[in-house]
Amino acid sequence: MTENTQHDAGRRSSLLQAALEEMAKFERRESEFRKKDRAERAADLRLPLDEIKVH
Repeated sequence: MTENTQHDAGRRSSLLQAALEEMAKFERRESEFRKKDRAERAADLRLPLDEIKVH
């Protein structure tokens, strides 16, 4: 019985690690997509990419 519990915990741990790695990959891709999209929209609207400072 203990053997199955340890095996299940090990399997959950490896699945969790794989899920975390996939999430990290997704977040990097999403961040790059947002940067590219923001730059394209700024170019279309002829806006500066730096922060706009309002006095």
